[in-house]
Amino acid sequence: MSTLSVQIPNSLHTHLQELAEREGITIEQFIATAVAEKMAVLMTESYLQERAKRGSRTKYEAAL
Repeated sequence: MSTLSVQIPNSLHTHLQELAEREGITIEQFIATAVAEKMAVLMTESYLQERAKRGSRTKYEAAL
């Protein structure tokens, strides 16, 4: 496990703390989950862009 020190505005920290408490998890768990979700979105977007490059409108219409 790695340690990362991040400075965030006090108002963001307050909201972060409230949301983590509401979820019943630590701030560290909340941040790790948020980062994992963002990474998944970006990686999926990249994957779909690469798949789209290999696509063919003609083959798509033929399959319909």
